[in-house]
Amino acid sequence: MLSEFLGVCRRTTQYYRDRGLIPYYRLDGKILYAEEDIETFLQSNYRPKFG
Repeated sequence: MLSEFLGVCRRTTQYYRDRGLIPYYRLDGKILYAEEDIETFLQSNYRPKFG
């Protein structure tokens, strides 16, 4: 599950979808994400650790 992979709750992934931050596909009632889209999302929101 994407929420487990990102370490966020399922509601947060819904928020990302609602705001158009992560593209998704709906197939037979399931929500699917392309691996490339997740990688792009992670790279564009990367913040290095302060220190």
